[in-house]
Amino acid sequence: MAKTVAILGASASRRKFGNKAVRAYREAGWTVYPVNPHATEIEGIKAYQTLADIPDRIDRVSVYLPPELSEALLDEIAEVQPQDVYFNPGAGTPGLVREARARGITAHLACSIVAIGQRPDSFGDE
Repeated sequence: MAKTVAILGASASRRKFGNKAVRAYREAGWTVYPVNPHATEIEGIKAYQTLADIPDRIDRVSVYLPPELSEALLDEIAEVQPQDVYFNPGAGTPGLVREARARGITAHLACSIVAIGQRPDSFGDE
């Protein structure tokens, strides 16, 4: 069974890392759940308004939101009990990672695309 990932801050813009992550995880064989309250579909995949709307168990959450938005979602992230959470560059701070860990979340301050053996620059902007 494929691993599942929710991309918080998924974007329809191919220039944004929230879109590159959708493509990278899909290419790596993961089941991808884009989360964006303003989108219905990203890269041909149904988008969800919130993590709670996803009808499947989530193995990983990859975050592409400003730190203040990421912090506001920590309880929602903890509630879905992912195996781990990646706060990608620009989406987290060491303090946010500490707060996440205090809630029992296995949190990383790193690029989740690199963590799955992909390179962000291999996913073009067009």
